Amino acid sequence: MTTTASMVWLIIGCALVTWLPRIIPFMFVRSVKLPDVVLKWLSFIPVCILSALVFENLLDTESKNFVTLDWPVFITFVPTLIIAIVTKSLSITVVAGVVIMAAVRFFM
Repeated sequence: MTTTASMVWLIIGCALVTWLPRIIPFMFVRSVKLPDVVLKWLSFIPVCILSALVFENLLDTESKNFVTLDWPVFITFVPTLIIAIVTKSLSITVVAGVVIMAAVRFFM
């Protein structure tokens, strides 16, 4: 596959469109002192995003009648959560979660 100039410009444009909305807010907030209420509110955003991602995967919505637990994911979630609480290390938690999920999928 050959790379044309328009393809390179498209990739550069996509990178800018993705990068700028993430960087510009930091440039403006860097020199501003935010109120404590705003900082406290912002501190909950990572927890909310992570919780939404985790609970979305824990629930099986494929059934038209009702929502059930996705058991392989739930079986993986419990020990991974315990490891996260004990170690407080993101890298150890991620590696443990991947290994546990691989083991659950292998044995189920």
